[in-house]
Amino acid sequence: MDEIVGGSGSVAGTGVVFASVPVVVRDLVKTYGAIKAVDHISFKLEPGTTVALLGGNGAGKTTTIAMLLGLVMPTAGEVRVFGADMARDRGAVAHRMNFQSPYVDLPMRLTVRENLTVYAGLYGVANKAQRIAYVADDLHIEPLLDRLTGKLSAGQKTRVGLAKALLNAPELLLLDEPTASLDPDTADWIRQKLKTYAETRRATLLIASHNMAEVERLADRVILLDAGRIVEDGTPQALIETYGRETLEDVFLDVVRGRRQETPAEADEAHAPERQAS
Repeated sequence: MDEIVGGSGSVAGTGVVFASVPVVVRDLVKTYGAIKAVDHISFKLEPGTTVALLGGNGAGKTTTIAMLLGLVMPTAGEVRVFGADMARDRGAVAHRMNFQSPYVDLPMRLTVRENLTVYAGLYGVANKAQRIAYVADDLHIEPLLDRLTGKLSAGQKTRVGLAKALLNAPELLLLDEPTASLDPDTADWIRQKLKTYAETRRATLLIASHNMAEVERLADRVILLDAGRIVEDGTPQALIETYGRETLEDVFLDVVRGRRQETPAEADEAHAPERQAS
């Protein structure tokens, strides 16, 4: 996948002032009636970083990603992608980003090739047939190109979805459970592909995953959501040390269960008065 580094053009006449920072989220809120799905969150994603967006079910991950894509309008706050306000100017930067999720099906009655051709056109990809062949070769899905998408296995659909997401060589790639339904060997291979892509393209990746080992391997930074709020933001290792745990999965369980382990330094400080009294 290190070869998939083709550039994207710019959109003229939009009036949008582009910025080098891929994502800026400011005081973002999304409510559905009395339910506050996203509750005043702010963060920035730097170029060339891989960030994991974690949280339990209902934490606000999917809603946040939908607002980053400009598919859901915020109740308050703003999302800017390469400087464009996604509530107003999504079309100006759509060609610079892409999305993959095993929970969003491509049209089942089209072949894989037909689906990729449609999406290549939507993203303004030049030389569509050549690009599809290139991505298919890199992801080893050539034997699937003329099969009906609805006849694929879950793991095959995951790889085809990733091929769709890479057609336009996005600078910002949003991934929801990128290795879902893949066997361990293929999942490991895909993770290395994504790591190489991010490094070679200097692309920004935002990954939502419940696979904590995958997050530890891929992510430079973790943003942890709980009840729509950001409760932790740091490197995987820093969070592990903060919670006094051995793995990121242990940290995740502590957060979703509402507990926090004392670090050695905090425990030492807490018991200092007892030692002085003795």
